[in-house]
Amino acid sequence: MTPRYQPWLHRFAVLTATVALLLPITVGALVTTHDAGMAFRDWPSSDGHNMILYPWLQSVGDKFLEHGHRLAGMLVGVISIGLAAALWFGESRRWVRYLGVAVLLSVIGQGLLGGRRVVVDARGLAMVHGLFASWVFALMSCVAVVTSRSWFESDKFKTDDWNLGTGISAVTAVITIQLQFILGGLLRHLGLAVYEHIGFAMLVMLAAMWLWVGAYTSGVTWLRRNAWALIACVLLQICLGVVTFVAKYGFGDYVAQQGSPLQIWSRTGHTVLGMLVWMLSVVYLVRVIRIMWLRHQPRGNSQAVMNSGALAAGGTR
Repeated sequence: MTPRYQPWLHRFAVLTATVALLLPITVGALVTTHDAGMAFRDWPSSDGHNMILYPWLQSVGDKFLEHGHRLAGMLVGVISIGLAAALWFGESRRWVRYLGVAVLLSVIGQGLLGGRRVVVDARGLAMVHGLFASWVFALMSCVAVVTSRSWFESDKFKTDDWNLGTGISAVTAVITIQLQFILGGLLRHLGLAVYEHIGFAMLVMLAAMWLWVGAYTSGVTWLRRNAWALIACVLLQICLGVVTFVAKYGFGDYVAQQGSPLQIWSRTGHTVLGMLVWMLSVVYLVRVIRIMWLRHQPRGNSQAVMNSGALAAGGTR
């Protein structure tokens, strides 16, 4: 069967990634900001209650946040089951079907990791839990990319004006941003690497600028849009990082207030935006790999892929 663009599969994948970012990731970031990860000492139950039957709306404070995070994780688990099933029965590309299964297994693993963090009460595991969440979110986003219309029509982005530096800059950005994410986790969960995290932000900015240059020299619009989004998020992330530092440690005449709204929302927003920066770098690398693969395909084969995608898109209008 010839692979073709199916809008409903792409929208399902986008929905999965969006719900994951807005609910368990954002709420999980709030849980860490409030230091509410151990609001319950048991798992998978909540104060002895079945997780689904726990009177969540009657709870307050840390318990409300932590149980909301658990329920959000369950919701993403259910959606991931639907996505894996939809890809398995609706997608002709075997490797994409396996990606759907990988998303489901990753979500299950993330839930078990979060439960283990509670059972052993280990802050180190809380950091790993947050790091793994970024990988799961990036994987979900990659599924959205490979099921998109632009993926099937990417042959038109094929160019002879290609620079090896474009691929190297993409890999460098992914590695640099991942290291910065780890440093941020050390600071957020263990109170370590404050100045290392601040200094490494400049390296992330340089890596993002190099990636942007690589996107523009490639002549591929598909990469340029991604590069613009990434560098905009990196700039915003650095600005938000400054606000987060001041809100947490104070500066000049400003005295930091523990638990202030500025501190809570700046720290939480900094974490969530960091997820977006990481995801955009991974998605950019996936697009680069796609373009490089197409460049090594005979023109007739890649043109057939484009035509099949365009035909399927036309059939959905």
